[in-house]
Amino acid sequence: MQILCTPSYETQLKAILKKFLLKDFNATKKFKLYLDTILVNLPTKAHKYKQSPLFNDEDIKEIPHEAYNVIFFQDKTNNNYLIMGILEK
Repeated sequence: MQILCTPSYETQLKAILKKFLLKDFNATKKFKLYLDTILVNLPTKAHKYKQSPLFNDEDIKEIPHEAYNVIFFQDKTNNNYLIMGILEK
């Protein structure tokens, strides 16, 4: 089981982290560490997240994290998770 990230997600995350850095380095660090923890545990926790209302697909779900939602796709065929993006709520 792999957890893969799209270039779109990486770009969005970098922009969010840059905004955080302007305010507070420690808050930025905590945000990123907690987000990484959520993603590392995704294979065992994916069932608890709700389907994203942005898509008509039960395999595309949202992870709420602070003021953001992380959108991911559970690819059951290839047995991996694709982190698609991170959006403000």
